[in-house]
Amino acid sequence: MPIYDFQCSECGYQQELMRKVSAPNVDECPQCKQQTFSKKVSAPNFQLTGSGWYATDFKNGSASGSSKAAEPSSASTETASPAKCATGCACH
Repeated sequence: MPIYDFQCSECGYQQELMRKVSAPNVDECPQCKQQTFSKKVSAPNFQLTGSGWYATDFKNGSASGSSKAAEPSSASTETASPAKCATGCACH
């Protein structure tokens, strides 16, 4: 559902409102009650709902199995020999 920026041209009050595209316009300012509340031209903004989106499923590292497969096990890092690396290497 789109999120729109509104501003009152009388008192300057600003608010973001989540509105359906088909919803009627909001004309009355919630602050001063004048009929001067209108949509501002701004960058598109929307909210994703449901599962399968980055913000809901993957943002906090809760991906099932995909991040764990890429991580090396502690046994493999213990067997790496520092003697094979040059001084100042980036692997340790």
